Amino acid sequence: MIAGEVITLDDTKTRIIFAAIKAVRKYGLEGVRIQNVSELAGISSGAIYRHFDSKDQLLVECFTYVDKQAAAIFEHLKFNPLRMLTDPMGTVKDLWLPYFRFWISHPDETVFYHRFRDSTFFPKYDKSRDVTYFKTFIGMVQAFKKVFPSLDRMNQDLLWLHVLTSTVMYAKYVVEGTLPNNQETEDTVFQLLATGLSGYLKPDKSSKLRKK
Repeated sequence: MIAGEVITLDDTKTRIIFAAIKAVRKYGLEGVRIQNVSELAGISSGAIYRHFDSKDQLLVECFTYVDKQAAAIFEHLKFNPLRMLTDPMGTVKDLWLPYFRFWISHPDETVFYHRFRDSTFFPKYDKSRDVTYFKTFIGMVQAFKKVFPSLDRMNQDLLWLHVLTSTVMYAKYVVEGTLPNNQETEDTVFQLLATGLSGYLKPDKSSKLRKK
């Protein structure tokens, strides 16, 4: 800490969250302790409990923080709905690739996120969490469904789990060194994820006829 520097409440809380994410990568979701977090954050355990009631609350806030950072990726992407008709898979890849690269460039967050979602704690938490910060992404999905009504025949929860969970899983393999971080990996992962999707990205011919 720089001499004379004042850490505000938000600064301290953010420091704790970053430390907790690193601690989970080092010790595991079940094995991590508040003491581990305090050591990495450089503050006392008591200071952590002034911001979080329990380890569970801290981990939930860590997940929400990372989830919001990932969702923000879509806020900055250029999305041209008209291109969906001429190059649907190219449009999907342009949206997916920055998301995948976000995880690769945030190794601690990737490992934490994967472990949290894969935990027995997640299903209970998932039932009540607020995901309104994904509204931009949801709007993109709705635009695709309007052009490609076949997508409505897919189980939307299953589709999201397939794309999200698989993307994070492959990114985890990259940051842990199991897979190389290169163009070939990106192309192969996208191909694997998109194989089951391509058959649904076909415009509704009957809708086109009705418009004529």
